[in-house]
Amino acid sequence: MKDIALAKINSFASGSGQNSHAPPEDDIIEIPISELQGLFNELITTYNALNDLLKENSILRGRKLAELNENAMRAIKNEKSPIMKLLYLNTYIRKQINKIDKALKAGSPTATTDQRTIRQAISKIQLRAMSIVEHVKTIAEGKKEIAFNSGQARQFLAGREGQEPSRRDTIRALRRAERICPALNCGHTPYDGRATIRLVAKVEDLKSAEIKNESIDRIPRQRSRLDELKIIFFKETGGYV
Repeated sequence: MKDIALAKINSFASGSGQNSHAPPEDDIIEIPISELQGLFNELITTYNALNDLLKENSILRGRKLAELNENAMRAIKNEKSPIMKLLYLNTYIRKQINKIDKALKAGSPTATTDQRTIRQAISKIQLRAMSIVEHVKTIAEGKKEIAFNSGQARQFLAGREGQEPSRRDTIRALRRAERICPALNCGHTPYDGRATIRLVAKVEDLKSAEIKNESIDRIPRQRSRLDELKIIFFKETGGYV
């Protein structure tokens, strides 16, 4: 492995026989685009594997991991040079490794309290939205339709958290509940001068609705966008580099 680490690229260019001669360092070798594309694809696979490792071990996840993915994708997509694209991707792979290294030196991230792990994995608004959806399902039993307004939501959340959330945060939780549960509709209460926000749903639709966990789904979406770079990597170039 030490010999490989010290070897130069041109030492691989002329075969491995005793009579082969390495070309001068100023020589230019031609590399098919397909080979560079293959190398880029392999680096993407490595990046995604490290991404999963960061997320599964609670080293980096949620918004911070999404930002890392967005920055990597933007840097690679904006760069025109194929070689620079590879170097940028390698830089972000090193950043991932560096974060894993720091986490290992600091101790296992799973040693943190359950509450801290929950805060990393899911936002407070998301937690409120999920609890609202479950509560609405419970109080909807035996009814054909259900309505749950912001005032009721504030009282419900106050009972869980010990104090009432702000009106703004309550509305954010109601709108997030609509996003994670397609059966729910969030809007203004008709004929209400105060324009009170409420959730409404048909109970039959609510029973069969699945709750989406956006904090978990967000990372695969970022990952799939990064995978798209495999397709567009060399679209501006052709032939040999």
